[in-house]
Order: sequence, then structure tokens, then C-alpha cells
Amino acid sequence: MGNRETYISKSILRSLFHEPPIAPKQTILARILTFFSFFQFALARFQAELFKELRLKIWQFEEDEYRESFRSDDTSGKLKPVGDLGYSGSTFFKTPNSKFLIKSIPRAFEHDFFAEDLLHLYADHMRAHPQSLLVRITDFLYSPHKTVGAMMGLAPTHHIIMENTLYGRDGDEAGPDAWETYDLKPASYFFPERDLAGGKLAPESVKERLIDDFPDKIRVTAHQRDNLLAHLVEDTRLLESANAVDYSLFLVRYPASHKKVGNLDALGTLWRDGVESTDSKWVYRAVLLDFFWAKHKLQPKLMTKMISSFNFFAKKGEMSITTSPGEYRGRFLRMVESLIEV
Repeated sequence: MGNRETYISKSILRSLFHEPPIAPKQTILARILTFFSFFQFALARFQAELFKELRLKIWQFEEDEYRESFRSDDTSGKLKPVGDLGYSGSTFFKTPNSKFLIKSIPRAFEHDFFAEDLLHLYADHMRAHPQSLLVRITDFLYSPHKTVGAMMGLAPTHHIIMENTLYGRDGDEAGPDAWETYDLKPASYFFPERDLAGGKLAPESVKERLIDDFPDKIRVTAHQRDNLLAHLVEDTRLLESANAVDYSLFLVRYPASHKKVGNLDALGTLWRDGVESTDSKWVYRAVLLDFFWAKHKLQPKLMTKMISSFNFFAKKGEMSITTSPGEYRGRFLRMVESLIEV
């Protein structure tokens, strides 16, 4: 782990283990030292009681077990950097036991949307639908102070902590490489990096992260299919009402011959526990991810206007980030249904 990752990890862990109940008034010297922080920020838990309610009452997590997930065997507490898993420039860590992921949310319009617009809708939805397939966000950390490092973009100031759908892969005796992951969203949209100038606007490493192609069918029973689609209909209805687009279905599969691995879900959610394929070859898991792009925020509005002007001449069609929430939801649900074979 490099110095930058070490500083970010320490900031996250300090907010979880050593956050004071009431922040005392800072002295002038403390304010100066805080302002000139470059990588290690003082983070705080946003709406801590709300997230605690979700963890304990709705999802039935054990609070002591949750805290200990962030502590390594030597009790020192150290997060494992996962690297850049996304196109947005987010950084990822996982807890020592791999049960939880910590993802940075570097773009202001995304973390503002979650904090100001989506969070209470999300919590109400989870109360009404505790087995929802929206990824379970267990904490939201933010930097309450302005710092030089934050203004220069040297380290992220906002992080979400969420369940890790890949929990169990690291301990799979048959090897983690057999686990396959797919970040699925409708392929019929216009992606400039992929579709313009013969696809030469971006290197292959970037284009590979734009959109995944699932080269098979999800072979399940009619009951399992109906369970998946019923949850996604409810979950995407919430996202449409919140004006969100560009979310994806995160699909995981590993060979059914592997020893069954543990999961986080005390409620027994079918697609979190793992669904065995009808041909007994695979076990599937699925959650709904990346629902932070809201059409009413400034940057998405500017992007929509720019693409609309471009399409006046090019006629390339909508992007997944500029289309309407209802139209995106329809294409998304049709995509998922087309992947399933009963």
C-alpha cells in the first residue's frame, strides 16, 4: 500500500473507531493544520443514526461484527486497496475480512445527490423492501472541513461503505480467478469513447470499463426469474422517481462445484445468497449499483444539452447519462429480462 492509500485508509478507520460524540471547537492552530492536510482528512459519519438503523433494524447486521470487519487479525486496522474498479476515477478499499467495500465518490454532483436527494428515499425504500437489490450502503463518510488536499483533488473527501457482493472469493480454495463479474447496463446507448472515430477516442483499458457484455444466459427457474425482476421493478421505480439514470446490474457468477461460500445477508435474500443455475454449472449473485447520476444536477444537465446539440448533426442517439429516467428504466428492465433463460 502506497503512502496515499495508507493516509486515506487511516482517515476512514479513524472516523469509524475514534469519532468524538461532539466535535469540540478547534483552536486556530488546529484549524491551520487541518487546512493544510494533503491526503489524511478528518472524516465524519453522515447521518450516523440513520445508517445504524438500516444496519441493525432493517438488514439485521451485528454491530460488533460490523466494527470488527474493519480490524485485521493483529487488531491494527488496515484496509486493503482494491485499485480503480470504475470509470469515474473512484478508489476502492475492502475490509480485512472482505465483507465490505469502501468506494470514494469524487464527483460533487454525485455525493451531493446522494446526501441531499436520495438518502431518505433510499432509507424509506429499504424499510418497505428490506430485501431490495439496491446495494446496501452501510455508512457515508465526508470531510466537514476545507483542506488544501481536497481543493487540489489529491485525495477523496467522500466515501460510501457497502456490502461486497464478491465476499467469499478470496477464501475460495479453488481459486478466485474462477469468479466472473459483469457490470451490466443497456448496450444500445451511444458511448462516445467507444462509438466515435472507429472507437479510437479512448484506449482499450478505458473502453473495457464502459460496458460489459454477458456472453451467456442466466439459466434459472421461473420463480427465481420472477423474484429478480420483481425486486428490480420496485428498485428502479424508486430510482426513476429520484431522477437517476446510468445504474447497472452487478452480476457475479462462480462455478457451482466450488464449496458454498458465506454471505452477508441475515434476511436470506435469494440473489444475495446465491442462485444455482438450472444446469448446475454456476451460482449467480446480483445487486443494483451506481445510482448516483441524477438528471437534475448541474453537470448532468450541461452534458445533456451538449449531447443534444451534437445529435442535431450527428444523430448518434442518447447516452445512458443523458436519456430520461423513464426511458433508461425501460431499457434496463428489458435488458435484464433478455439475459434470462428459464
